[in-house]
Amino acid sequence: MKHQIIIRSALAGLLAVSAAGGALAGDDMKKTDKEKCLGVAKAGANDCASANGSHSCAGQAKKDNDPNEWKYVAMGTCESMGGKVAMKK
Repeated sequence: MKHQIIIRSALAGLLAVSAAGGALAGDDMKKTDKEKCLGVAKAGANDCASANGSHSCAGQAKKDNDPNEWKYVAMGTCESMGGKVAMKK
């Protein structure tokens, strides 16, 4: 019985590591296929910290289309959506 618990825990750990690896690969894809677009995020739907430092987490935008909030959008589509491409640091 104890042996089965150890095996199941090990398998669960391997699955978690595999899922995390996939998430990291997705982050790399965001950087190459997408760009940060300021001013197009809806309230509560921003992708990360605000440009002006008013908060540091995704989903904390207070109003629609705030020029300090951003979302990842397909490369080359930001300005046509009415946004401004965030400058890379």
